[in-house]
Amino acid sequence: MSEQTATPAKRTIGGKLLIAMPYLWLLVFFLAPFLIVFKISLSQIAVSIPPYSPAIDLAEGWQGLVEAFSEFSFENYIWLTEDALYWKSYVSSVVIAAISTLFTLLIGYPIAYGMARSPQAWRPTLLMLVILPFWTSFLIRVYAWIGILKNEGLLNQFLMMLGLIDEPLVILNTNIAVYIGIVYSYLPFLVLPLYASLERLDGSLLEAAEDLGCPPWKAFWKITVPLSLPGVIAGCFLVFIPAVGEFVIPDLLGGSNTLMIGKTLWVEFFNNRDWPVSSAVAVILLMILVIPIVLFQNQQQKMSEKEG
Repeated sequence: MSEQTATPAKRTIGGKLLIAMPYLWLLVFFLAPFLIVFKISLSQIAVSIPPYSPAIDLAEGWQGLVEAFSEFSFENYIWLTEDALYWKSYVSSVVIAAISTLFTLLIGYPIAYGMARSPQAWRPTLLMLVILPFWTSFLIRVYAWIGILKNEGLLNQFLMMLGLIDEPLVILNTNIAVYIGIVYSYLPFLVLPLYASLERLDGSLLEAAEDLGCPPWKAFWKITVPLSLPGVIAGCFLVFIPAVGEFVIPDLLGGSNTLMIGKTLWVEFFNNRDWPVSSAVAVILLMILVIPIVLFQNQQQKMSEKEG
C-alpha cells in the first residue's frame, strides 16, 4: 500500500520538476540578465571599472543597497526621448524590418507552397536545401553578398554582360542591400513554419472546392491562405523580431545613412563606452519586441479556442 502511495507522489514531484525547468531556464538566462541590464540603465556613466555608478557592493550590506538605489534615476530614458538619433533609429529599424518581412513573405510563400505540394519523396531533400545555408557561418554569408553587390561584383558584371545596364548599379551601402541581406538570411525562418502549416493542409478540402466548380485561384485564396495563416504569422514574427535588432547586416551592407538601432547600440557600447545609455536603448528595444510576441500569443490562444 505504501509503495502504491509513494509512486504517484514521486511522479507528481517529477512532473513538477519537469514543468519548473523552462521557468528556471527563463529565470537564469532571461530575467536575471534583464534585471542587470535594467539596473545599469538607471546608473550614470563614470570613469571607473565598471564604467558606471553606483556599483552595488554586497559587502556593505543593507545600507549599501539603500544608498545605491537612492542614486538610481531615469535620466538615460529621458535623454533617449530628447535626442532624435535614438527614436529615429527605432522607427527606421521597425520600418526596415517590416519591409524586409513583407519581401520575405512574398518570396517564402511560393517556396513553402511548392515544397508542400511536391511529391513526398522530394520533401526531405527540399527541406535540406532550405536548411543548408545554416551550415555556413552567418558572417561569411553576409560577406559573400559584398562580393555580389559591389560595383565590380558578380551581379553588375552579369547584368552588363546581358546588356541590361551600361554602367554598374550602386547597390552596396544602400538600404536595398540591407533588404537583400535580411531577406536572404532570414528566409528559412519563414519557410519552415509556413511549410509545416501547408503540409498539414487537408487536400480533400481543395478537391471538394474543385468538385463544386470553384476555380483553383479562388480555392487558394478561400481555403489555402486562411488555413496557412498560423504559419504565416509565426514565420513573420520569426523574421521581424530579430531583424529589428539586426547589427551585422546593416553594418556590412548598409551605408552611413542606414540607421538601425543595432548599429546605434553598438556605437554607444563599444565606441562611446556609455554602458548606461546603451543599456537603456536595449531595454526599450526589448519592450518594443515584447509587443509583437504578446500579440502573437494572443492570436494563437484565440485560434486554439476556436479549434477547441
